[in-house]
This record gives sequence, structure tokens and C-alpha cells, in this order.
Amino acid sequence: MPGTSGAEIEAVVFDVLGTMVDESGGLRAAVVEAISASGEIPDGETVDRLLTTWRDHVDSEQRRMGEGSRAYANSEVIDREAAERVAAQAGLADPAVITRLARAAERLTPWEDSVAGLARLAGAFPVLGLSNAGRRALLRLNAHAGLRWHQALSAEDARACKPAPEVYRLAIDAAGCPPERVLMVAAHAWDLRGARAAGMRTAYVRRPIGDPPRSTDRFDWRAQSLDELAAELAAA
Repeated sequence: MPGTSGAEIEAVVFDVLGTMVDESGGLRAAVVEAISASGEIPDGETVDRLLTTWRDHVDSEQRRMGEGSRAYANSEVIDREAAERVAAQAGLADPAVITRLARAAERLTPWEDSVAGLARLAGAFPVLGLSNAGRRALLRLNAHAGLRWHQALSAEDARACKPAPEVYRLAIDAAGCPPERVLMVAAHAWDLRGARAAGMRTAYVRRPIGDPPRSTDRFDWRAQSLDELAAELAAA
């Protein structure tokens, strides 16, 4: 974009869930697996309803934490609560099945360009992951998906969830440079709005599932893939 230079960027920070890995598809697969383990044949309508229950709980609890009406709880706690709600609706009783479902975020699949795109950008910049996933979940997810960061940061260290400004401050402090020299990459416009409010530069990368920008959003870069973003940064 005019007036934006890749040479001004000293570090690149990536959202993880949804941006680097297929969170929605992985959660759907975990719900289908859990129902199938009980001997039932899952139908699409039931799975959709259970996924809505999961997402509504996560969104509600993160909002409550942001408002201060609930003390901070990491993603493992929230996901366990969501899994138990799904299990109750689906009639799942096996503790092992429920535990595996609760840990679905540790087994998400990277998007096709994630591993290679991350490696390409890591050759030009320090790259950091910044996720609302808790420390344990993020560690195991990175290993499972093959995501190789120079540093991976969990919002648990700020005891808050994005888009709280203190979470972005984790990345800015780790980068050790002014926020306007740190680029936040995400498939969620709400995440980029939070990063921009913290003074960071922003890059939207389109994914099949995400939160697309509004017509009023002003981000420094927009790309269809990580390869395209890497090329644009190199050319800027």
C-alpha cells in the first residue's frame, strides 16, 4: 500500500488460531469423532448445533473476562467447559472422549501455505506467534502443526485475551522495537483492529474461515496467502 514499506518492519507477529491453523475444521472433526466414539452416526445439523454451543461459550467467556465479570481463565479451562457443554447436549459420558474433545485445539491442521510461508518470512524477519491459546495448548499445537517460531507467546502471560491491549504489548515488548515497526498478521479483522489500536502495523490474510475486514478498516497490507504477503513485504 502507498506509504508503507517492508523495510520499516523489524518483526512479524502472527495470530495462530484460524490464521495459521484451521481451527473451525479441526473443531468440527473433533466433535464428529466424539459422537462417533459413542456409537452414533453424526449428522450435519447436529454437529452444527454443537459447534455453535462451543463457540458461543468461548465467545461469551472471553467477553466476560474482557469486561471483568469473570476472572481470567486460560483456554484449556474454557475449552474444557465448552467440551462438557457439548457432551451434555450430545449425551456423551465417556470421560476419555470428553477429555480428548476438550483438547481439540492441540491437534489443529495448518493451512496449506502456513508452514512454508512462515519459514519464508522467518528468513527475513524475526517471527512470533501470538495466541489466545494457553501455554500448554499452544506448545502442543505448534508441535503438531509443525509451526516453527522464533518465539511463541500465549495471552495467558498477560492474563487476558486479544483484543486486550496488554496481549499485543507482549509481542511488542518481545520484539524490542517501537510498535510501528511490528507487523501483526491475522485472518480476523477484530484482531487487527486491536493490534492497530496498540500502535502496530497490520496485515490481513484471507482464510476460508475468518473475520473479513469492513469497508472502513484500514490495514497496511491485504493478501490472499502468506506467500503473497511475503512477496509484498519483499517488494515494498
